[in-house]
Amino acid sequence: MEHRPFSVITLALRYLAYYVRAGNGKGHGIHSPFVYSFIREVLNDRGHYYAYDQVERLRKALLKDNSLLPVTDLGAGSGKDSGSNRTVSSIVRHAAKPAKLAKLLFRVVNYFQPASIIELGTSLGITAAYMAAANAKATVYTIEGSPAIAEKAAINLQSLQLKNTEVLNGSFDEILPGLLAKLGKVDMAYIDGNHRYESTLRYFNELLPFVRDYSVLVFDDIHWSEEMEAAWKTIREHPSVSCSIDIFFLGFIFFRPEIKVPQHFEIRF
Repeated sequence: MEHRPFSVITLALRYLAYYVRAGNGKGHGIHSPFVYSFIREVLNDRGHYYAYDQVERLRKALLKDNSLLPVTDLGAGSGKDSGSNRTVSSIVRHAAKPAKLAKLLFRVVNYFQPASIIELGTSLGITAAYMAAANAKATVYTIEGSPAIAEKAAINLQSLQLKNTEVLNGSFDEILPGLLAKLGKVDMAYIDGNHRYESTLRYFNELLPFVRDYSVLVFDDIHWSEEMEAAWKTIREHPSVSCSIDIFFLGFIFFRPEIKVPQHFEIRF
């Protein structure tokens, strides 16, 4: 399989195909009560939360920050920049999730109220901030491979007074097994890093023994490349998965006990 990301044109064509196939973004015609509620109360929640303003103020400040950070990229994504210096503003522009998706992660946490959250791929901490702000009783453990970026992310999270976060520096392969053994369970995980087929499946299989009936796994960039599309297909078809939702930019995996026959949805977002 081709490791490189799809070209802009190929990605646009894939998005167009997804948009034509996808189910109604308002929930019409969705017969699963769980999925209907997720669409109506999470995907379509237009409410304005105070945390949005806090985190977006941080984003704006970082976009003006031209200080240099040494970048160590341990996975697929922006490997061409590994070992180089990049400005904070450049990292935010190219690596941070756009506000629309970051706010969606806030709403996912706000809706399900997971107590333990793992993020693979901290970058500068914007998505970790959104998830931590959504549930003060949760702890967000976020793993970042680049030491300088991890240090900056920790400073950013402290500036927002988000004390329920822990930034862990190192490769996912080094840190994830020990973290899972320490926690004993995972209520939610957001996988955003090392966009390779083998790596993505490895993280899924490492998380699997620690998920519970109501756990949520969120995979980023599921249509980023041929490898990621293949990984997403393999994951959603795993016998333990009861439901998946594909919004093109993110893929959600659920293990709901009330869903007896696996259900897979593409929903416009």
